[in-house]
Amino acid sequence: MTLTVQPHRETLGLKDGRLLIGGEFRETDETWTHHHPATGEEIGSFAVASAKDVDAAVLAARKAFDEGTWGRSKAGERIKILRRYSDLLREHSDELRGLQALDNGVPLSFGQIYATSVGIAADIFDHHAGWIDKVGGQTLPPYQGGDHLAMTFREPVGVVAAILPWNAPFVLFAQKLAPALAAGCTVVVKPSEYASFCVIRMVELLIEAGLPEGVVNLVTGPGDPTGEALITHPGVDKISFTGSRAVGRRIVEASAGTMKRVSLELGGKSPALVFADAPNVGLAAMTCMGMVTMGLSGQACVAHTRALVQRDVQEEFVASASMLAGAVTFGDPFDPAVLASPLINQKQLDRVLGYIERGQEDGARLVTGGTRLEGDLACGNFVAPTVFADASNDMTIARDEIFGPVLTVVPFDDEEEAIRLANDTEYGLGAGVYTNDVRRAFRVSKRLRVGMVGINGFQLEPHVPFGGYKQSGLGREGGQSAYEAYTELKTVMMPLTDELM
Repeated sequence: MTLTVQPHRETLGLKDGRLLIGGEFRETDETWTHHHPATGEEIGSFAVASAKDVDAAVLAARKAFDEGTWGRSKAGERIKILRRYSDLLREHSDELRGLQALDNGVPLSFGQIYATSVGIAADIFDHHAGWIDKVGGQTLPPYQGGDHLAMTFREPVGVVAAILPWNAPFVLFAQKLAPALAAGCTVVVKPSEYASFCVIRMVELLIEAGLPEGVVNLVTGPGDPTGEALITHPGVDKISFTGSRAVGRRIVEASAGTMKRVSLELGGKSPALVFADAPNVGLAAMTCMGMVTMGLSGQACVAHTRALVQRDVQEEFVASASMLAGAVTFGDPFDPAVLASPLINQKQLDRVLGYIERGQEDGARLVTGGTRLEGDLACGNFVAPTVFADASNDMTIARDEIFGPVLTVVPFDDEEEAIRLANDTEYGLGAGVYTNDVRRAFRVSKRLRVGMVGINGFQLEPHVPFGGYKQSGLGREGGQSAYEAYTELKTVMMPLTDELM
């Protein structure tokens, strides 16, 4: 039976994508044709924004910020629009999840987990709407004497370039645009060329929610020319990007000339530290393997792809992980029985298979998986869930972010070794600690050089900061820290006299 997603395209009424600049939808001469990662079929096309188009979008955002009223609007007005938008996301949840399935192949069965959930995106907008009337400045008394008062104010940073990856478009659209809009900024958003259709619809719903013209502008297209034109544009005040380290470094370089503010989330090689006294070693294994296989097939920055397991329980852990690997199902993302997505494109497929080959060459024990799926699935970019055991932390598969369904198990003997191995990486995004000892849980968590630690599990919430240490990026998304990242802090010195002069 030939796998096809074309009927779902017709059911959803997918239209070719256009740019949105200054409240007007525009077409372009050049277009990008999207091929579905599960079938190779042509799904649709969307506009490729040129440098001229990007310039027009930034100028529209600049005009809306400098001359418009969004950043100076009453708190209640902004709250009303963002909460109306949150409601619209929930109302259109089924449509949006279908568009995501056409974009990146994430199955509908996983439409409720954090990274792929429309509901979580709606919650993020709700959460940040709540900051609008609560974050202010301070009033400071004189420190060195004198008749004056110091006051601080938070003001929107200006025009924001929000650049999204393809793996979690709902949540990352919300993580960037919700605090930016709440703070009073204007935005030019660029989705990945591999996940544009759901973002285009999310932008359309923002207009329906009542957002003024020019406050949000949409440019679609690949990194060259669209992304490069956006990150180098002098009219952009802040760049918020989620993606690869290579692109992150380029953004830092491009931002230096005009001292753009930058927020970057650049991936990870997150460790799960599983001690012999874990409440349930099998459940710990299934949690790790679930993050590496289910839904996104390991194409998630925070997935715990490096399992550091105490040697006494390594085989128990590996057996449970392998059992779950064998239960994962692939195919039509609209089929409720399908649990995992394909890899996003042929380039990523080849990359993952290359890492699997390298792991075997370096001497890691291949327990299960390691091959491309054939038969009815040969038309898609599917790789069998893969488990390596008896790996060492200096192997390439234990150090590089593979971004595929590959779990690398590295054994350790004691707590000190586990902490040393966990921190021996260029990344520092997330980690998990599995133990029944509360003191150990906190002791180890404090020593891990990562931005977020889960104890006997892992969960992301809209109101908590998320981001990484070291080369995992700069800044945080989520919570008050994210809102403040889209503001500038101004100090006003006021004399306490009858006359100002």
